[in-house]
Amino acid sequence: MSARKRLVVVEPHGFCSGVARAVQTAEALLARFPGETVYGLNQIVHNQQVVARLTGLGMRFVKSVDEVPEGARLLFSAHGVAPAVVARAAARHLRAIDATCPFVSKVHAEVRRFAAQGACVVCIGHRRHEEVIGVAGEASEQVRIVESAAEAEALAVPPDVPVAVVTQTTLGGEQVDAFMAVLRRRFPALRVPAATDVCYATRNRQQAVKALAERCARVLVLGSANSSNSQRLVETARAAGAEAELVSTLEQLDGLGLKAACEVGLTSGASTPESFLDAVVARLRERDGFPAPEMLAAVEEDSLVFRLPALDADC
Repeated sequence: MSARKRLVVVEPHGFCSGVARAVQTAEALLARFPGETVYGLNQIVHNQQVVARLTGLGMRFVKSVDEVPEGARLLFSAHGVAPAVVARAAARHLRAIDATCPFVSKVHAEVRRFAAQGACVVCIGHRRHEEVIGVAGEASEQVRIVESAAEAEALAVPPDVPVAVVTQTTLGGEQVDAFMAVLRRRFPALRVPAATDVCYATRNRQQAVKALAERCARVLVLGSANSSNSQRLVETARAAGAEAELVSTLEQLDGLGLKAACEVGLTSGASTPESFLDAVVARLRERDGFPAPEMLAAVEEDSLVFRLPALDADC
């Protein structure tokens, strides 16, 4: 007799509070100004389903402030932007609305504070990620981005210059710990934020997927390839011993051989909508013979709701 198939969905998963705020802000703008093109600078969040849906509702995403007609409405994404971008939007008389995640705004404030102290500010993160680009832009002459422990080892700072550190909010906790060990050893007087920069949702989802990986041999992380937090979930699941895959589209499921799998665990990144998880569950049940999913409550997460920014604010 064949083994009973099981589908396990871990909690917490999906949207974090910062992503929910950004998406709700975009939806509110489109509803409040029907018939008017609302522009979004870069992807509002790193998820193709979210971007496609908002595009279908009338939002237009651009890569530069200069692509936006003067006087138009422009939404800054959850990842934040550098002060120079804000200034450029103001120079073009754009009606800018800031959907930066409050946790990212906290990192911006830390950079300003440390820079005002004359410190060299080490930013742990991916230098091409929009969040890191925006953070570094707060004090470009003083911020040094490090992507690896080796870069942290090689960092050259004059002995009379204080050193501080900030972190991209979506990195893995163990990854950050490795960086911090190097920096604390090299710079004993290292200045650090009062609280960790890695956001609560990132930490909780990583802890949850670790628990899921300890229970399920196969783990699917639902999220887009450019989602940093989704990629970290895949890495965390693999480190815990599971065979983990990042799934960005329903079509990807066809090549994973799931019909022969007995137990599959599901989670989703902090920028992945619940509708995509629902679609994946439906597909697995219809095509691969899985039953209704079981829920695994791995980490308790308090509900956190951020107030939306003013929709009619000028830049």
